[in-house]
Amino acid sequence: MNEPNLPPQSEALDIHLGLLRMSMTSEEYELLLGMVEPVLRALDSEESGPVSQDLDDEVADAVSQTVRDEAALVIATAVTGRVDNELIQIEIEGGEPVRVVTDPDTAADPERRKDIADCIRARYQEDEQLRGIAEASGLPTDL
Repeated sequence: MNEPNLPPQSEALDIHLGLLRMSMTSEEYELLLGMVEPVLRALDSEESGPVSQDLDDEVADAVSQTVRDEAALVIATAVTGRVDNELIQIEIEGGEPVRVVTDPDTAADPERRKDIADCIRARYQEDEQLRGIAEASGLPTDL
């Protein structure tokens, strides 16, 4: 397998990717790199705006939740410089569970997890209100 052609990164990110290379199949690892490379390049160049993951629809549909979770953790490592980030699942009543990457202290604190859930709930409600306004105004609602 080829070494990833990533921009220079932190030691934490190098360690994280090294561990994943050893623990994932080569196909999973290549898929993960395809998902995170555009984001890592954007972080390195400090680009603003949306970043595409460049996966075709067929490949994107086949990506396992495990690979998606690891991609989120790799990006979190690049942003924070920490390898101890954790992925938690927040249950939102009336909706699908939401996966969130956070630090270990927040992950272990029920009160902070509740705060995160409240924030997500408020955002969903705001999105629905804006969608309703857009629909009533004849504007697109699929943004």
